[in-house]
Amino acid sequence: MWLIFALLTAFSEALKDVFSKLSLKTSNPIMLALALRMYALPFLLPLLFFIEIPDLGQKFFYALIAGGVMNIFITIIYMKAIQHSDLSVSVPMVTFTPLFLLLTSPIIVGEFPDTTGVIGVIAIVAGSYFLQFNSRKYGFFAPFKALIKDKGPRLMLLVAFLWSITANIDKVGIMNSSPVFWVISVSTFLFIGTIPVVLFSKIKEKNFKLLLNKKFFLVGLFTAATLIFQMTAIEMTLVAYVISIKRTSALMVVVFGVMFFKEKGGKHRIIGVMIMLAGVMLITLF
Repeated sequence: MWLIFALLTAFSEALKDVFSKLSLKTSNPIMLALALRMYALPFLLPLLFFIEIPDLGQKFFYALIAGGVMNIFITIIYMKAIQHSDLSVSVPMVTFTPLFLLLTSPIIVGEFPDTTGVIGVIAIVAGSYFLQFNSRKYGFFAPFKALIKDKGPRLMLLVAFLWSITANIDKVGIMNSSPVFWVISVSTFLFIGTIPVVLFSKIKEKNFKLLLNKKFFLVGLFTAATLIFQMTAIEMTLVAYVISIKRTSALMVVVFGVMFFKEKGGKHRIIGVMIMLAGVMLITLF
Protein backbone atom coordinates (compact mmCIF):
# COMPACT_ATOMS: atom_id res chain seq x y z
CA MET A 1 0.00 0.00 0.00
CA TRP A 2 2.83 2.44 0.74
CA LEU A 3 4.00 2.11 -2.85
CA ILE A 4 0.55 3.05 -4.16
CA PHE A 5 0.42 6.17 -1.98
CA ALA A 6 4.00 7.10 -2.91
CA LEU A 7 3.16 6.84 -6.62
CA LEU A 8 0.03 8.93 -6.03
CA THR A 9 2.31 11.49 -4.36
CA ALA A 10 4.50 11.63 -7.47
CA PHE A 11 1.48 11.81 -9.81
CA SER A 12 -0.11 14.65 -7.81
CA GLU A 13 3.20 16.52 -7.72
CA ALA A 14 3.50 16.25 -11.51
CA LEU A 15 -0.07 17.48 -12.07
CA LYS A 16 0.58 20.39 -9.71
CA ASP A 17 3.49 21.43 -11.93
CA VAL A 18 1.40 21.10 -15.11
CA PHE A 19 -1.42 23.30 -13.80
CA SER A 20 1.14 25.74 -12.38
CA LYS A 21 2.66 26.11 -15.84
CA LEU A 22 -0.81 26.67 -17.33
CA SER A 23 -1.69 29.24 -14.65
CA LEU A 24 1.53 31.18 -15.16
CA LYS A 25 0.53 32.00 -18.73
CA THR A 26 -1.93 34.55 -17.34
CA SER A 27 -0.70 35.17 -13.80
CA ASN A 28 2.28 36.20 -11.69
CA PRO A 29 4.45 33.68 -9.76
CA ILE A 30 3.82 35.50 -6.49
CA MET A 31 0.05 35.39 -6.90
CA LEU A 32 0.24 31.72 -7.83
CA ALA A 33 2.38 31.02 -4.75
CA LEU A 34 -0.36 32.59 -2.61
CA ALA A 35 -3.14 30.73 -4.43
CA LEU A 36 -1.30 27.42 -4.08
CA ARG A 37 -1.33 27.71 -0.29
CA MET A 38 -4.82 29.21 -0.08
CA TYR A 39 -6.49 26.38 -1.99
CA ALA A 40 -4.48 23.68 -0.22
CA LEU A 41 -5.63 24.71 3.27
CA PRO A 42 -9.32 23.66 2.92
CA PHE A 43 -8.10 20.12 2.29
CA LEU A 44 -5.47 20.16 5.06
CA LEU A 45 -7.15 21.97 7.98
CA PRO A 46 -9.98 19.39 8.39
CA LEU A 47 -7.31 16.81 9.17
CA LEU A 48 -6.93 18.48 12.58
CA PHE A 49 -10.21 16.81 13.59
CA PHE A 50 -8.81 13.36 12.80
CA ILE A 51 -5.34 13.52 14.34
CA GLU A 52 -4.08 13.80 17.87
CA ILE A 53 -2.71 17.28 18.54
CA PRO A 54 0.89 16.65 19.66
CA ASP A 55 2.79 18.27 22.48
CA LEU A 56 5.00 20.86 20.85
CA GLY A 57 8.72 20.76 21.56
CA GLN A 58 10.82 23.80 22.37
CA LYS A 59 12.25 24.01 18.86
CA PHE A 60 8.90 23.79 17.05
CA PHE A 61 8.31 27.53 16.60
CA TYR A 62 11.96 28.21 15.70
CA ALA A 63 11.67 25.58 12.96
CA LEU A 64 8.28 26.90 11.86
CA ILE A 65 9.52 30.47 11.45
CA ALA A 66 12.82 29.52 9.80
CA GLY A 67 11.32 26.91 7.49
CA GLY A 68 8.24 29.00 6.77
CA VAL A 69 10.12 32.14 5.77
CA MET A 70 12.50 30.19 3.54
CA ASN A 71 9.70 28.24 1.87
CA ILE A 72 7.74 31.41 1.05
CA PHE A 73 10.57 32.53 -1.20
CA ILE A 74 11.39 29.00 -2.38
CA THR A 75 7.82 28.63 -3.68
CA ILE A 76 8.06 31.92 -5.59
CA ILE A 77 11.44 30.96 -7.08
CA TYR A 78 10.01 27.54 -8.04
CA MET A 79 7.11 29.18 -9.89
CA LYS A 80 9.46 31.58 -11.68
CA ALA A 81 11.60 28.62 -12.78
CA ILE A 82 8.54 26.89 -14.26
CA GLN A 83 7.44 30.12 -15.92
CA HIS A 84 10.73 30.82 -17.70
CA SER A 85 11.61 27.36 -19.09
CA ASP A 86 10.21 24.06 -20.32
CA LEU A 87 8.81 21.85 -17.58
CA SER A 88 10.85 18.96 -18.92
CA VAL A 89 14.14 20.80 -18.37
CA SER A 90 13.45 22.86 -15.22
CA VAL A 91 11.56 20.47 -12.90
CA PRO A 92 14.08 17.57 -13.19
CA MET A 93 16.67 19.83 -11.58
CA VAL A 94 15.00 19.22 -8.20
CA THR A 95 16.64 15.78 -8.27
CA PHE A 96 19.83 17.65 -7.35
CA THR A 97 18.47 18.02 -3.80
CA PRO A 98 20.01 14.68 -2.65
CA LEU A 99 23.30 15.81 -4.17
CA PHE A 100 23.21 19.05 -2.20
CA LEU A 101 22.22 17.09 0.92
CA LEU A 102 25.50 15.23 0.60
CA LEU A 103 27.19 18.62 0.79
CA THR A 104 25.06 20.17 3.56
CA SER A 105 24.66 17.08 5.77
CA PRO A 106 28.35 16.91 6.75
CA ILE A 107 28.12 20.55 7.86
CA ILE A 108 24.75 20.34 9.62
CA VAL A 109 24.64 16.81 11.06
CA GLY A 110 28.17 15.48 10.44
CA GLU A 111 27.14 12.78 7.94
CA PHE A 112 29.46 11.94 5.05
CA PRO A 113 28.62 10.10 1.80
CA ASP A 114 29.88 6.58 1.14
CA THR A 115 30.98 5.15 -2.22
CA THR A 116 27.40 4.50 -3.31
CA GLY A 117 26.48 8.09 -2.57
CA VAL A 118 29.35 9.36 -4.71
CA ILE A 119 28.24 7.13 -7.61
CA GLY A 120 24.72 8.51 -7.18
CA VAL A 121 26.05 12.07 -7.44
CA ILE A 122 27.87 11.22 -10.66
CA ALA A 123 24.65 9.69 -12.08
CA ILE A 124 22.63 12.82 -11.29
CA VAL A 125 25.18 15.08 -12.97
CA ALA A 126 25.46 12.72 -15.96
CA GLY A 127 21.68 12.57 -16.33
CA SER A 128 21.38 16.35 -16.33
CA TYR A 129 23.66 16.37 -19.39
CA PHE A 130 20.86 14.82 -21.46
CA LEU A 131 18.32 17.51 -20.53
CA GLN A 132 19.94 19.83 -23.08
CA PHE A 133 21.47 17.07 -25.20
CA ASN A 134 20.57 18.81 -28.48
CA SER A 135 23.17 21.47 -27.63
CA ARG A 136 26.03 18.94 -27.88
CA LYS A 137 26.64 19.99 -31.50
CA TYR A 138 28.19 23.18 -30.10
CA GLY A 139 30.72 21.21 -28.05
CA PHE A 140 30.96 18.44 -25.46
CA PHE A 141 30.20 20.73 -22.51
CA ALA A 142 27.52 22.71 -24.37
CA PRO A 143 24.57 20.90 -22.67
CA PHE A 144 25.89 21.93 -19.24
CA LYS A 145 26.44 25.50 -20.46
CA ALA A 146 22.89 25.57 -21.86
CA LEU A 147 21.51 24.50 -18.49
CA ILE A 148 23.44 27.24 -16.70
CA LYS A 149 22.39 29.91 -19.21
CA ASP A 150 18.71 28.88 -19.09
CA LYS A 151 17.00 30.86 -16.32
CA GLY A 152 14.54 28.10 -15.41
CA PRO A 153 17.07 25.34 -14.58
CA ARG A 154 19.31 27.90 -12.89
CA LEU A 155 16.50 28.97 -10.57
CA MET A 156 15.47 25.35 -9.96
CA LEU A 157 19.02 24.49 -8.93
CA LEU A 158 18.72 27.23 -6.31
CA VAL A 159 15.44 25.64 -5.18
CA ALA A 160 17.13 22.23 -4.92
CA PHE A 161 19.93 23.71 -2.80
CA LEU A 162 17.52 25.55 -0.49
CA TRP A 163 15.44 22.39 -0.11
CA SER A 164 18.56 20.58 1.10
CA ILE A 165 18.55 23.08 3.99
CA THR A 166 14.81 23.16 4.70
CA ALA A 167 14.74 19.34 4.71
CA ASN A 168 16.77 19.47 7.92
CA ILE A 169 14.47 22.16 9.33
CA ASP A 170 11.44 20.00 8.48
CA LYS A 171 13.02 17.14 10.41
CA VAL A 172 13.38 19.36 13.47
CA GLY A 173 9.76 20.50 13.13
CA ILE A 174 8.44 16.95 12.82
CA MET A 175 10.50 15.75 15.78
CA ASN A 176 8.96 18.55 17.86
CA SER A 177 5.37 17.84 16.74
CA SER A 178 4.11 15.19 14.29
CA PRO A 179 4.29 14.77 10.48
CA VAL A 180 0.70 15.79 9.67
CA PHE A 181 0.56 18.59 12.24
CA TRP A 182 3.84 19.97 10.88
CA VAL A 183 2.53 19.99 7.31
CA ILE A 184 -0.64 21.81 8.37
CA SER A 185 1.32 24.33 10.47
CA VAL A 186 3.80 25.12 7.71
CA SER A 187 1.08 25.41 5.06
CA THR A 188 -0.87 27.85 7.24
CA PHE A 189 2.28 29.88 7.92
CA LEU A 190 3.08 30.00 4.20
CA PHE A 191 -0.39 31.25 3.30
CA ILE A 192 -0.38 34.00 5.93
CA GLY A 193 3.25 34.89 5.25
CA THR A 194 2.80 35.21 1.48
CA ILE A 195 0.05 37.83 1.80
CA PRO A 196 2.46 40.65 2.87
CA VAL A 197 4.81 39.62 0.03
CA VAL A 198 1.97 40.17 -2.44
CA LEU A 199 0.96 43.48 -0.86
CA PHE A 200 4.49 44.91 -0.85
CA SER A 201 5.52 43.54 -4.23
CA LYS A 202 5.62 45.66 -7.39
CA ILE A 203 3.33 43.38 -9.37
CA LYS A 204 0.26 44.94 -10.91
CA GLU A 205 -2.00 41.98 -10.14
CA LYS A 206 -2.89 42.90 -6.56
CA ASN A 207 -6.59 42.36 -7.11
CA PHE A 208 -7.30 39.36 -4.89
CA LYS A 209 -10.34 38.53 -7.04
CA LEU A 210 -7.79 37.10 -9.47
CA LEU A 211 -7.37 34.23 -7.01
CA LEU A 212 -10.83 32.97 -8.03
CA ASN A 213 -9.34 30.94 -10.84
CA LYS A 214 -10.16 27.29 -11.62
CA LYS A 215 -6.53 26.56 -12.51
CA PHE A 216 -5.41 28.00 -9.15
CA PHE A 217 -7.88 25.71 -7.41
CA LEU A 218 -6.41 22.69 -9.20
CA VAL A 219 -2.87 23.72 -8.24
CA GLY A 220 -3.96 23.91 -4.60
CA LEU A 221 -5.88 20.64 -4.83
CA PHE A 222 -2.90 18.69 -6.17
CA THR A 223 -0.57 20.39 -3.69
CA ALA A 224 -2.76 19.19 -0.82
CA ALA A 225 -3.10 15.74 -2.40
CA THR A 226 0.70 15.48 -2.67
CA LEU A 227 1.14 16.30 1.01
CA ILE A 228 -1.65 13.98 2.20
CA PHE A 229 -0.50 11.03 0.07
CA GLN A 230 3.10 11.62 1.14
CA MET A 231 2.30 11.68 4.85
CA THR A 232 0.14 8.56 4.48
CA ALA A 233 2.95 6.70 2.72
CA ILE A 234 5.53 7.84 5.28
CA GLU A 235 3.43 6.37 8.08
CA MET A 236 3.65 2.97 6.33
CA THR A 237 7.35 2.81 5.45
CA LEU A 238 10.69 4.64 5.59
CA VAL A 239 10.84 8.28 4.56
CA ALA A 240 13.72 7.55 2.17
CA TYR A 241 11.58 5.09 0.20
CA VAL A 242 8.72 7.55 -0.16
CA ILE A 243 10.89 10.48 -1.24
CA SER A 244 12.68 8.32 -3.79
CA ILE A 245 9.38 7.30 -5.38
CA LYS A 246 8.14 10.89 -5.16
CA ARG A 247 11.07 12.02 -7.30
CA THR A 248 9.66 9.96 -10.19
CA SER A 249 7.36 12.94 -10.64
CA ALA A 250 10.27 14.44 -12.62
CA LEU A 251 9.87 11.66 -15.20
CA MET A 252 6.11 12.20 -15.33
CA VAL A 253 6.63 15.95 -15.81
CA VAL A 254 8.88 15.34 -18.82
CA VAL A 255 6.17 13.17 -20.40
CA PHE A 256 3.45 15.74 -19.57
CA GLY A 257 5.65 18.56 -20.93
CA VAL A 258 5.94 16.81 -24.28
CA MET A 259 2.24 15.84 -24.35
CA PHE A 260 0.60 19.09 -23.23
CA PHE A 261 3.14 21.80 -24.07
CA LYS A 262 4.78 20.20 -27.15
CA GLU A 263 8.23 20.56 -25.59
CA LYS A 264 11.09 19.27 -27.72
CA GLY A 265 13.88 16.82 -26.90
CA GLY A 266 11.54 14.48 -25.04
CA LYS A 267 13.50 11.30 -25.83
CA HIS A 268 16.82 12.59 -24.50
CA ARG A 269 15.18 14.27 -21.52
CA ILE A 270 13.43 11.04 -20.51
CA ILE A 271 16.77 9.21 -20.69
CA GLY A 272 18.41 11.96 -18.65
CA VAL A 273 15.75 11.94 -15.94
CA MET A 274 15.91 8.14 -15.67
CA ILE A 275 19.68 8.34 -15.10
CA MET A 276 19.15 11.12 -12.54
CA LEU A 277 16.50 9.06 -10.74
CA ALA A 278 18.90 6.11 -10.61
CA GLY A 279 21.36 8.42 -8.87
CA VAL A 280 18.67 9.53 -6.41
CA MET A 281 17.87 5.88 -5.63
CA LEU A 282 21.56 5.11 -4.99
CA ILE A 283 21.93 8.06 -2.62
CA THR A 284 18.62 7.62 -0.80
CA LEU A 285 18.11 3.87 -0.62
CA PHE A 286 21.61 2.44 -0.41
